[in-house]
Amino acid sequence: MKGFVIAAAAALVASPAAAQAPASSADLVAIDKAITDVYAVISGPPGQKRDFAKMRAMFAPNALLRVITPTKGVRGGTLDDYIAKSGPILEKEGFTERELGRRTEVYGNLASVWSSYDGRTANGSFHERGINSFQLVKVGGKWLVASILWQEEGTQFPLPADMAGGKGKAK
Repeated sequence: MKGFVIAAAAALVASPAAAQAPASSADLVAIDKAITDVYAVISGPPGQKRDFAKMRAMFAPNALLRVITPTKGVRGGTLDDYIAKSGPILEKEGFTERELGRRTEVYGNLASVWSSYDGRTANGSFHERGINSFQLVKVGGKWLVASILWQEEGTQFPLPADMAGGKGKAK
């Protein structure tokens, strides 16, 4: 039995796990563009129509946009639900959301991006900071947003120091 345990341990040491190759620079550029484009399409002054056709082209079929609320748990729905509910408000009130910081992880055709944000209406009636958790998938050579789950910053959940300003590096 002792010989079997030694042989098994040696086999584990001798067969290294396949290392994940780092994301290509082309993939990182495409992921960056996808995130930047999402912020751009929802942002604009009062009265500016949003290009929701472009937004739909940036998202995977059946993509979800959901928020973690302090009192109601997780709510939200499909991209079309988001456009129907938020689109008129974005266009009427004007809204700008800008990225503060980022953490990116890529594994094959899957990317997970934490993007801290500062969002506000043009007249200042709404202002929030928080983290958007983007899940992206590479389909047909193109990075598409599969989901966004976000949570507002609060006293219990302040933004981490590395997410409060400046873009982070991909890991």
